[in-house]
Amino acid sequence: MNSDDPIIRLRNVHKSLDGQVVLDGVSLDVLPGQTTVVIGPSGCGKSVLLKHIVVLMRPDRGEVHFHGRLISSMGERQLVAVRRRMGLLFQAGALFDSMTVEQNICFPMAEHGVGTAGERRRRCREVLSLVGLDGLQGRFPAELSGGQQKRVALARAIVLDPEVILYDEPTTGLDPIRADLINELILKLQDALGTTAVVVTHDMASARKVGDRIVMLHGGRFIADTTPDRLDELGDPVVTGFVHGHAGRDELERIEAGREMFRHARAADTEDRP
Repeated sequence: MNSDDPIIRLRNVHKSLDGQVVLDGVSLDVLPGQTTVVIGPSGCGKSVLLKHIVVLMRPDRGEVHFHGRLISSMGERQLVAVRRRMGLLFQAGALFDSMTVEQNICFPMAEHGVGTAGERRRRCREVLSLVGLDGLQGRFPAELSGGQQKRVALARAIVLDPEVILYDEPTTGLDPIRADLINELILKLQDALGTTAVVVTHDMASARKVGDRIVMLHGGRFIADTTPDRLDELGDPVVTGFVHGHAGRDELERIEAGREMFRHARAADTEDRP
């Protein structure tokens, strides 16, 4: 496999949930060493797309490839080795409340039988140092701030030295300063580890800062594929509205129609009163 070949390839991926089409024939090539950012409004299928990459979900139709191998039809036993090469930062962190920071971070190593107890502790310290939290090994998640919990979850995602890191809304729930710290960590990890990254987010400041490439998911399909510096040049009203945070005309019209209905109902109720 050539170094310029896609490390991840989605081909004509379809997925419906509860009878609703979420992914409608999506295709995407993720190039090694790059950070690909998937933007789009909440509920558009960004997290579903990410779960297909790590095969936590399987397509109704279509294929997902990793290093040229078809992984979307692999059995769970085969997928163990594939998933070990990917790190996933869950949206809410997904730390185990009953485990210390060190136990949380070492959990993937224990699950895969990697290293001795001493080697795991050393590795834990290394990845905590990378995210600026060495010294917090003995604390529990409830004793950490939201930003610290995200950073511990990120340390856990990289503890097995993955080739690919998948970020699911990494800045959600954080104030602007803590969100920017996460963005800086994403850039730092790409530089230090040479990883490939896929980031799904609706945070445009984050998308512009960390992305080498930005694609937008809307209506189950990609409607934009560009670089951060050219994002404002596309001219598509849906893309422009999302990027600049403008509500869509159809949504505003529905709100106005609802307001008028409420006003008329209130007026009729007033007239009927004795």
